[in-house]
Amino acid sequence: MARTLRLAVAQSTVPEDPTDRGALRAAGQEIRGLMVEAAGAGARLVQFPEGAITYPSKHVMATGPDGERVPADWSRAAWDVLREEAESIAALAGKLGLWTVFGSIHPLTPPHRPHNSLYVVSDLGRPVARYDKRYLSHTEVSFLYSPGQQPLVVEVDGIRFGFALCIEANFPEVFAEYERLDVDCVLLSVMVDDAPWARVAQAYGTLHNYWLGYSVPAQFSTTVPSGIVAPGGRWLARCPADGRPALAVADIDLDSPDEDIGMAVRHARPWRRSARAGLYDERIPVGDARSDTRTEF
Repeated sequence: MARTLRLAVAQSTVPEDPTDRGALRAAGQEIRGLMVEAAGAGARLVQFPEGAITYPSKHVMATGPDGERVPADWSRAAWDVLREEAESIAALAGKLGLWTVFGSIHPLTPPHRPHNSLYVVSDLGRPVARYDKRYLSHTEVSFLYSPGQQPLVVEVDGIRFGFALCIEANFPEVFAEYERLDVDCVLLSVMVDDAPWARVAQAYGTLHNYWLGYSVPAQFSTTVPSGIVAPGGRWLARCPADGRPALAVADIDLDSPDEDIGMAVRHARPWRRSARAGLYDERIPVGDARSDTRTEF
């Protein structure tokens, strides 16, 4: 049985004002257009940025009249439009037979603040899972969101996916945990205009020998565009760095004939697991004075 999945990673325009109904609808329309393009390219799953429908700016939602930080008033958000756009995205995913992962804010029961989330919609058009951002920035946790509590693993066509959001790139334990959970690919969606974060994403592909989807907003792509990292850390595909909506498309192939990918997936990753599991314990010299690190030359 083939163990292959074609992944599309999008860079779409992310609006930062959840009260702007027109901007939210435009974001939803752009997402759906890229979904059609992804399906036309043969993708089975498409990934969008953090807050693809909206990533609320702290300057819009958590700033007082004198410029000070204040708790966000989430009653101002156009929740009805957010729900309508999410439902339209899900309906199209079912029509296209395309798994779709996109960011938005997820409301909780007041007075609890919402989650900053990634929705996972199946190829039947059903929301089947949600990843809630666990590690939040100081401003996010102080004034904007409730943190999530657990990792998420979803299997599509035999390929196991993990999920992470933005600042979580700075927490290596998140990505090490997904390696222990035996994922084949981590989808990292961000809302940041910062080239080093892409290098960190490459590093996780190198350290853990899995694929990684890196999705950024189109408006930040001139710094670093969206793309797909192969096990071992090289970029397999990247969007144009021109500030426009686009897709990067590549295959996740667990039996890839690519020598570098095969070495990473079938040799390096199992070896590192065995090394962490006590491979060296019985080979440590015992009772040899020359093994004492305090000895002279």
